[in-house]
Amino acid sequence: MIAAVAKDYSEARELRGLFERQLRQLYWAEGVMVAMLGDIINNSFSKDLVSLLEQHRIVTNSHIIRLEKIFLATGIPAEEETYEAVQCLLKEAHDFIEFTTQGVVRDAGIIGVLQKIKHYEIACYGTMRSFAIALREEDVVALLEETLNEEKGTDLLLSAIAESHINIEAADKEI
Repeated sequence: MIAAVAKDYSEARELRGLFERQLRQLYWAEGVMVAMLGDIINNSFSKDLVSLLEQHRIVTNSHIIRLEKIFLATGIPAEEETYEAVQCLLKEAHDFIEFTTQGVVRDAGIIGVLQKIKHYEIACYGTMRSFAIALREEDVVALLEETLNEEKGTDLLLSAIAESHINIEAADKEI
């Protein structure tokens, strides 16, 4: 196991290697998010949550296109690399949907899992932006900033929906 981990990180001896690895992981994560959002939309109850997620699925496709532009601009082959932490969060979302009934409690849980994923993406895009600045990849910085701002915006919208009514309605179910 240690040898496998060492091999995984052997390319990360330079900042360029860290940048490339995280780029491949983000490319994978955004791709699986598009697929997962369809399932989440079909299993969500709140109309405003469904609307936000439908819009975000379109935005996520634009994230993939931006990542492909970054691959092209940096000369890195557009390849995916599975990221286990996100895979665990995706499993959490799937399991949560499978073992709960449709309604506001499920929606509250879905928002929680999605925000965990958004926070991962916000951290990655912010880090990638910092790496791109240090690597003097000026063309890439603006693409990363645009996606970073969209991810932050989605996180805020998810919080607003949860706090405006979903969490309250879910709590009222307990009374």
